Amino acid sequence: MQTRPTIYTLLLPLLLLLASCDLEQEVEVKLPAHESQLVVECYLEPGKPLRAVVLESVSYFNDPELPLVPDAEVFITHRGRKIKLPFSPVQNKQTGKYYTHRISEKLDMQPGEVVTLEVKDGKGRHVTGTTTIMGQVPIEAVEWKFNEKDKAYLLTSYQDDPDAENFYRYMVHRDSLSNSSQRDFISSDRLTNGQRVSYGSGYDYEEGDTLVVSLYHIEQQYYDFLGSVSDARNANGNPFAQPSRIVSSVKGGIGIFTNLSYNRKTVVIKK
Repeated sequence: MQTRPTIYTLLLPLLLLLASCDLEQEVEVKLPAHESQLVVECYLEPGKPLRAVVLESVSYFNDPELPLVPDAEVFITHRGRKIKLPFSPVQNKQTGKYYTHRISEKLDMQPGEVVTLEVKDGKGRHVTGTTTIMGQVPIEAVEWKFNEKDKAYLLTSYQDDPDAENFYRYMVHRDSLSNSSQRDFISSDRLTNGQRVSYGSGYDYEEGDTLVVSLYHIEQQYYDFLGSVSDARNANGNPFAQPSRIVSSVKGGIGIFTNLSYNRKTVVIKK
């Protein structure tokens, strides 16, 4: 009686054939040459000197650093007056942030005013941007409550304006703004228009903690920029994530030009 061959017997010749083959093959992928762009970051803050960062983009495969552009010229125009920010690299000791162009002058900015930015360099690259000064949204209350394990949650409340579309950034720092933020997220009033809004937290705090709570009233262009930066971070190194493009607010380059209007409170957690 003839026996039925097993699956192993049938597959053995194929396995031997595959084992004898070289399955590795080098494939050369030709990528287009990288075209460097100006990378600009500039935030206008009430009562703060004018400062900006101008760098140059590099290929994804280069070292993770952005070169300086010493010949870049930066101009900010406010109420028809054009102000030049000289190239003068420095690091802010309080926040740890770097700036490449700065001037000690401060702007008296009023809500609704439009301020423009212009950056150009010796290679003929030209970046422009505009920002509309936002008004503050007051923090109405910062509250906390302890649980049975002596841990406290934080609750921050404010009133949204029903007559405008609003965007916000909420941040909480422990002890100082120079430390990493404990909480940092953006939101819009699309689902909470005209309502009293409260941001909560987990039971993350203890008695004696000093917290710096900041509520930023931001432009949509800054909201879109921050959202795209977050998406890009999440996608980086994730083989299952869709590559994300940074949504810039400037034209002719990459980056953001906006103003920071915020209300800030410092509280000490106590029972």
